[in-house]
Amino acid sequence: MVQYRKFRNDDPPGLAEIWNEAFAGRGAVRLRSSSPLERHVFAKPYFDPDGLIVALENGVRVGFAHAGFGPNETESRLSHDRGVICLIGLRPSFQRRGIGAELLQRCDKYLRERGATELHAGAMHPLNPFYFGLYGGSELPGFLDSDPATGPFLRKHGYQPGAASFIFQRRLDQPFNIADGRFGAIRRCYEMRLLPQIKLGTWWQECVLGLVEPVEVRLEEKWTGQAAATAIAWEMEGFSWRWEAPTVGVMNLQVREDLRRQGLGKFLMAQLIRHLQEQYFGLVEVQTMESNQAAIKLYTGLGFQHVDTGRIYRKQTA
Repeated sequence: MVQYRKFRNDDPPGLAEIWNEAFAGRGAVRLRSSSPLERHVFAKPYFDPDGLIVALENGVRVGFAHAGFGPNETESRLSHDRGVICLIGLRPSFQRRGIGAELLQRCDKYLRERGATELHAGAMHPLNPFYFGLYGGSELPGFLDSDPATGPFLRKHGYQPGAASFIFQRRLDQPFNIADGRFGAIRRCYEMRLLPQIKLGTWWQECVLGLVEPVEVRLEEKWTGQAAATAIAWEMEGFSWRWEAPTVGVMNLQVREDLRRQGLGKFLMAQLIRHLQEQYFGLVEVQTMESNQAAIKLYTGLGFQHVDTGRIYRKQTA
């Protein structure tokens, strides 16, 4: 008989075993121990043991599901209005027995009881409280299409697909020759800098990203030092083992509003790619929303390939 209970302090080793069996696809880090779960999940200041539900049969952990919440509008504290089911993991030999459905139902109940008026499934900014650095890649993109059973399972239980995030990768062991007539003028006026110690801006960003030691990539005006374009890069150590190539993730590429459509974002990415090649990295990954056609055009023009898609799902609460 299957039993269900909330997280206990002796669970992490068993959850790591479930993780490696349940999340065997390209978009999940393989855990050598439970330490990454300790750092990226249980150590979060808002971790609630009641939100992580464990399924057991004859005393053996066979699955788990984890629900949480996003931040308020200023990202200064937790908000319970919108709940998200971050992950559902089940050992393959225990699938198709209704355990996943029960875990999902208990997560729904947990979120509603704490005030959620919106229910989501799949962590995606800003509903990304847990598992950054362990699942999804350079950002949390929702549930990955490369895990094909997830979408039909969620739709069966009332969750409908919403926004999609495209995941792009570029190999760095290939030649990189990008010609753009604007680059000569840009090079005379701007230079790229890497700032290893940065403030991420909000309490929420510090909670989500702080552990991976991100680096700010800046394109600065040579005479004023003002930033014209910025991005955040981080070394994806856990994914590097999975993909057998040292990998860097890039996120939050932004160009100052008065300088857009002048090639600065493309120049910054080109300079960063060359820098990573010189540092002997093997892969670089970026993600962008399906609706952001300008970013998709930029990345494909730089030689990135679309390797996966993530989706967030939503359930009507009324």
